[in-house]
Amino acid sequence: MQISLENLLEELSGIEVITNPEQVAKLSEDFAHFSPVLVPLLTGKVGDAVVRPTNENEVLRIAKACVKYNIPLTVRGSGTGNYGQCTPLKGGIILETLRMQEIKWIKAGLACVETGVKMAVLDKKAQEIGWESRMIPSTFRSATVGGFIAGGSGGIGSVLYGQLRDRGNLRAVRVVTLEDEPRIIELRGDDVQKVAHAYGTNGIITELEVPLAPAYGWDEFVVSFPDFMTAARFGQALGNSDGIIKKMISVHTAPIANYFNALQSYIPKDSHCALVLVAESDREPFQSLVRDFKGEICYEKSARDAGKGISLIEFSWNHTTLHARAADSSLTYLQSLFLNDPQLELVQRMHEYFGDEVLMHLEFIKVNGVVIPAAIQVVRFTTSDRLNEIIRYHEAQGVFIANPHTYILEDGGMKTVDYEQLNFKRMVDPYGLMNPDKMKAWQ
Repeated sequence: MQISLENLLEELSGIEVITNPEQVAKLSEDFAHFSPVLVPLLTGKVGDAVVRPTNENEVLRIAKACVKYNIPLTVRGSGTGNYGQCTPLKGGIILETLRMQEIKWIKAGLACVETGVKMAVLDKKAQEIGWESRMIPSTFRSATVGGFIAGGSGGIGSVLYGQLRDRGNLRAVRVVTLEDEPRIIELRGDDVQKVAHAYGTNGIITELEVPLAPAYGWDEFVVSFPDFMTAARFGQALGNSDGIIKKMISVHTAPIANYFNALQSYIPKDSHCALVLVAESDREPFQSLVRDFKGEICYEKSARDAGKGISLIEFSWNHTTLHARAADSSLTYLQSLFLNDPQLELVQRMHEYFGDEVLMHLEFIKVNGVVIPAAIQVVRFTTSDRLNEIIRYHEAQGVFIANPHTYILEDGGMKTVDYEQLNFKRMVDPYGLMNPDKMKAWQ
């Protein structure tokens, strides 16, 4: 491949290229080290060079050169995924999108951006006219819009707007193909699902049209409770309170909050707690609900101070796992959905059955119009066999597991072959060069 790679790079004059081995190695990894299962599978998997296009025309040049010389291509945004989505299994070129940062336009309810625009940058611009992203990952400061669409599934805001794959949460994408003569294809409406959450296996996303939400001032609260199930039932009740506008409901069993160093002076040690974002106009009914559940507000920040210092967003979703692992690197995690558990009986059963081996962490989201608990449990890892036993037990009890310990697209949350995505790949990537070995159906 070396001679072909040299020829390819010669054809990309004028486009930034990184060949320094240390830099390339760094840009070949994401946060897959969260998984002790993935670490040995991905160790040593690096690209041969990184290219940084600034516009769609340069992406077309890169695509054409990769096809000409039969070089694999892996796309990455900011690399905040946790499953090795942007780790190249067969070397080749890594296309980093961070220099594609143009916000094409913003209007009421919609924005059109290049793939490398960061979520925080988009929100700052949209808030100037009273709008913001419908949902963001806990890595919103560094995550790119294209990377979130290609590798994410939901986030802060999902309690209002559901998941990224829900109809309406992505309006249009432009993708570059890896054919002999690369093309630009625009997908709109339901056709966007051909490339959404596909890990960049079947198209290079260059531009996106995304919906926006009305921008509220969000007050932040941490509420502590005497036991976990009270905290969980408070979270469900808040999710079901249609008259209270909320953006995040993140519930944690003890001792998870002990891992939140920046919040240690506020949260009582060994507390069960809920981290929430509530519209500032709804403080009063929110506080009334807290009293009903005998919770204690131990931390609050007004919307006026939201941009100052720490943000509770960065202790939710998989940032929870990040903080836990910073304290104990033997910890890992699971991702679960409790789809038919309105009384949280199954949540309680799992909590009591596993105890402190599987620490319960709930993120409330909307699925088919109903608010449910999704779980990103913190797991005390011992062996891969035991981890698989934990997964099988959950599934046998009716808990849906989106397995975070695989880099195979279909083996994570999909559980099945998406033939639309497969057929689209057959058309736009006939040589199988895009992020190879990640799509089981292609293999």
